Amino acid sequence: MFKYTKTTLQKIETIFEEIGYKVRYERGSFQSGYCVVENKQVAVINKFFDTEGRINVLLEILSTIDDNIDESTMTEKSLEFYQKINKLSAQEKEEEQPEPTDVKN
Repeated sequence: MFKYTKTTLQKIETIFEEIGYKVRYERGSFQSGYCVVENKQVAVINKFFDTEGRINVLLEILSTIDDNIDESTMTEKSLEFYQKINKLSAQEKEEEQPEPTDVKN
């Protein structure tokens, strides 16, 4: 996994900027801690989240809009970081899968 630092947060925010999304931190009563306005490509995140919370929410949003991301708009550095995020995310999903169990009758 990567470190939850302000630098990591800035890299993720840069990815959002390059794919055409605006990230805003505001007060709100978001049940999930964020709101995505699809037609305006705006992600509004609870401003009271700490750095780790902001990173986790942005990663969650990235995973939901993944199909609509145009990688050609990203710089090489951002694309490399984005691919690293996807790789780590895929590994985490594999680890979450329960082991198949043998059922004997």
